[in-house]
Amino acid sequence: MISTNDFRTGLTIKLEGEVYTVVDFQHVKPGKGAAFVRSKLKNIRTGSVTERTFRAAEKVESAHIDRREMQYLYSAGDSYTFMDTQNFEQLALTKEHLGDNLNYIKENMSITVLLYEGSILGIEVPNFVDLKVVETAPGVRGDTVSGATKPATLETGAIVQVPLFIENGDVIRIDTRTGEYLTRA
Repeated sequence: MISTNDFRTGLTIKLEGEVYTVVDFQHVKPGKGAAFVRSKLKNIRTGSVTERTFRAAEKVESAHIDRREMQYLYSAGDSYTFMDTQNFEQLALTKEHLGDNLNYIKENMSITVLLYEGSILGIEVPNFVDLKVVETAPGVRGDTVSGATKPATLETGAIVQVPLFIENGDVIRIDTRTGEYLTRA
């Protein structure tokens, strides 16, 4: 058990049968009444963010998430195979486990698999990945309004908005948290 006074960003807790990570928290001491902790919690399984208020020093159950470094090997149908880099054990994950992260992984990429009590919660990809542009329309000369963008299809199948100067074959850096173009790699 852990006290809500000990909350910090990234802490994982078990609440009402679900596993959450603390995204944001704030200790509040009003002029009248008891202190409390206002928090934003992200459900690790679904990705939804909820706001929750706890009494100060209220106890919640701590959840230990096992993080295993794995390498993406290949996909076969709806199954995606990963290999543990420590013991070379292979693990097959489905699209449900990968979620939107599927748009940012490519073969031989290292990712982190999240496990809780032996069951797979999901994966964490690096915050920034370099991916090749497979298809995009050519930039039209004179179409140079500040901040103009066009859609580009990446090697993983993801579609992102990129500046007009990006061409087919360019390698670009993507922020996996927002899905936005950052720079050429």
